[in-house]
Amino acid sequence: MKKVTKAIFPVAGLGTRFLPATKANPKEMLPIVDKPLIQYAAEEAVIAGITELIFITGRTKRSITDHFDKAYELETELEKKSKIKKLEIVRNIVPGNVTCIYIRQAEPLGLGHAVLCAKSIIGDSAFAVILPDDLIDDGSRGVTKQMIDKYEQVNSSIIAVENVPKKDVSKYGIVETIGTNERTLFKINSIIEKPTSVEAPSTLGVVGRYVLSPEIFSCLEETSKGVSNEIQLTDAISLLLNKESVYAYEFEGVRYDCGSKLGYMQASVQYALKDKEIKDEFFSYLKGIN
Repeated sequence: MKKVTKAIFPVAGLGTRFLPATKANPKEMLPIVDKPLIQYAAEEAVIAGITELIFITGRTKRSITDHFDKAYELETELEKKSKIKKLEIVRNIVPGNVTCIYIRQAEPLGLGHAVLCAKSIIGDSAFAVILPDDLIDDGSRGVTKQMIDKYEQVNSSIIAVENVPKKDVSKYGIVETIGTNERTLFKINSIIEKPTSVEAPSTLGVVGRYVLSPEIFSCLEETSKGVSNEIQLTDAISLLLNKESVYAYEFEGVRYDCGSKLGYMQASVQYALKDKEIKDEFFSYLKGIN
């Protein structure tokens, strides 16, 4: 079995829920304390052993490319002022052995289409898909690492899921499982994109982490436009179920939906309370709020 060393980051979305902040600035560059969402996602991938970060970008996403590129003027200025710690932070956003690759998604045709854009780079290996909107804090190894470990056990595609309120099932892809391989890993029988509460086969909602076999590409090529007139990754996974086993994994950790204002603010507060520089003063501030 080949190791999983490539990850796709679909970052071409418009981020309309955060307008006007995202009019000129990608939502993936919104900071949680002092680090943008996309960097948390990239760090999670690196911890998992990923060495090729593949960003599916759009026309307004130049700052993502700049963020992972060298910043000669900034580095020179920090060095001149002997701000060595800051200099190290800027220089080590990604390790030297990690390559960043950028692919322009010409049209916003959905998550499935974004993944398909990377077909020629992925080749015939399994790969990860990480959605930066979903910030998941497990305190140590990262959800992508958890999932790759599970992939190596079952040699099958794995999708991250969590139980969601029944009233919210229409916001998610929902899976129906058959039996269990272990307490948190379930074989998927069916998957449906954004069902009504009546149609939903369960409350296990798909969240933004996947480890997929390369067979998904042939399924994506067969997939017609679905919900929102987009090529849905969920629909392609439904086709994949006819060809091979796919598992749902209830991950360890707390997920913050940073694609929503509430989830973004919850993440900002929780991560601020963990930040060594500000946590005590910030906690005191929160206690003093009436």
